[in-house]
Amino acid sequence: MNPSLPGRATPKPPQSNPRTRRLSGRLRAMISDPSSPTAPFARRVRSFVRRAGRLTPAQARALEVLGPGRLLPGAGGRLELDAVFGRTAPRVLEIGFGDGEALVAMARRLPDVDFLGLEVHEPGVGHLLLRLEAEGLTNVRLICHDAAEVIEHRLPVDAFAAINIFFPDPWPKKRHHKRRLVQPPLIGALAQLQVTDGLLHLATDWVPYAEHMAEVLATRPEYRRIEDGEVAAEPLAWRPETKFERRGLKLGHEVRDLFYRKV
Repeated sequence: MNPSLPGRATPKPPQSNPRTRRLSGRLRAMISDPSSPTAPFARRVRSFVRRAGRLTPAQARALEVLGPGRLLPGAGGRLELDAVFGRTAPRVLEIGFGDGEALVAMARRLPDVDFLGLEVHEPGVGHLLLRLEAEGLTNVRLICHDAAEVIEHRLPVDAFAAINIFFPDPWPKKRHHKRRLVQPPLIGALAQLQVTDGLLHLATDWVPYAEHMAEVLATRPEYRRIEDGEVAAEPLAWRPETKFERRGLKLGHEVRDLFYRKV
């Protein structure tokens, strides 16, 4: 009993998540927490809400055992992608890959292309690591960190033949629109990462967000919109149907894909 509060039990101290405790210090450093008050850009408006406590034992083990071969640190200097992948090849960046369903399908379809995926949620990263191991795919590397910081500090310029942003959170309420990922500063930063004629592929099942994306891209001289004929001739424009897309279609949402070229 707490002597200062008669009749009330002393509250137990908060316990750490046993699944989180399974990750080693080295892996914990690779999976940075952008919500920490000591993290860079801590006051930046973020396009995501970090969810915790959903890491399964299998996902935790994947981060621990499989992570060192495929998971890159979120902090540090500019990456040397030829060294990271062990070869020179066309490269695709996917921002916010969720559970990695589309990324696995694209990596399987295009073995001569390298894929770098960014995702802030550990369960999705762990799930994707398990899929990559099961299918024996070696052309994928991952970073579990805030994409805005990775883009600013970790990724080299003129490095990517394509950049994909599939079904980002639409933040439908007007007061939350500032949290939308696709904004002019981000698009300007992405343009620096892309080779000339590189492909920017955006997809959403929320029509107002598609309209917002088109408005943002219309303000950026670095990109021009391309239509069906040019898209059909671009092998990097293919994407599979995703879980989020199927969910949106069941709800009656209209799926829109927007394609742009870096000029």
